[in-house]
Amino acid sequence: MLKNNLPAITRNIALAFVITSAAIFPVFAQETKENVIARINGVEVTDRELALAEVDLLEQFAKVPAEQRRAMILNALLDIKLLALAAEEAGLADDANFKAQLAFNRARALHNNYFQSNALNAITEEDMKKRYDIEVKTIPVKPEVRARHILVETEEEAKAIIVELDGGADFVELAQTKSTGPSGPQGGDLGYFGRGQMVPEFEAAAFELEKGTYTKEPVKSQFGYHIIYKEDQRDSEPPTFEQVQGQIRQALAREKYFLLTQSARAKFEVEILDEDLKVKLDELQSQ
Repeated sequence: MLKNNLPAITRNIALAFVITSAAIFPVFAQETKENVIARINGVEVTDRELALAEVDLLEQFAKVPAEQRRAMILNALLDIKLLALAAEEAGLADDANFKAQLAFNRARALHNNYFQSNALNAITEEDMKKRYDIEVKTIPVKPEVRARHILVETEEEAKAIIVELDGGADFVELAQTKSTGPSGPQGGDLGYFGRGQMVPEFEAAAFELEKGTYTKEPVKSQFGYHIIYKEDQRDSEPPTFEQVQGQIRQALAREKYFLLTQSARAKFEVEILDEDLKVKLDELQSQ
C-alpha cells in the first residue's frame, strides 16, 4: 500500500552525492603513529600503511571476524608489497601505462585529502543546524492520518469482519488474528501517513473517515479488501535534525566541493586540446 514514506525534507536534500562515498574519499588515519610492524627486504612497513590498507580493503574483508581482520589485511598488504617488488625487478615501473596510473592515483589522493581538509572537516554542527532550519521552513504543513486496517482476500471475509466490529469486537484483536497484511501482528497499525503515500482507494477512505470510526463497506485495492479504522488526524511534523543530519551534511559537502572546484578552475589554466572533446565539454558545462 505504501507508495512513498520519505519525509519532505529528506526528498529535498537527499541529493545524489557520490563525492563523500568511502570508495572515493576514504578517511585516512592521519593520527596513526609511525610504528614499524614488519620489514620486507629491509624496507619498513608501518602502522600508517596498514591503516590505509584497512580503509582500502575494508569491503573485501568486511565478513572476516573482527579479531582476525587486521592480521588478514596485513597479509594482503605484504602480498601487495611483495608483488610490487617483483614488478620493480621486471621493469614495470618504467612502463608508460604504469606512470600514467601512478600520476592519476597521486592526483586522486591529493584531491581526496584536500577535499577532506577544506570541505568535510570544515562542516560544523552549527552549519548543519542552520541549513536544517532553512529547509524546515520550506516544508508545507499537510494533514496526516493515523490508521489501522484489516486486510483479507475476499469481500465476503471483509463484510463478515465488519459485522463483528458492529457487534462490539475489538479492532486490534481482529487485525491480529485475521489480517493477512504485514501490519497484522501490530494490530493493523500503519502509523501516520499523508496524501500520496498510500494507494488512492485506501487513502481516500482513510481521509474521509471521522476520527474513531471504521469503514462500513470493504475498501478494495490491488492488495485485497480492507477495513480501515481512523485513530487520529493531525498536521504533518518535520523530521528531527537527528533524522536528516546525514543528508544535510552531504548537501553542504556537495556545495563546498562545487566552490572548491570553481575556485581551482579560476586559479589554474585549463586547455582542452582535443577539439571534439572540447565541444562536448562546452555543451555539458552550458547545461
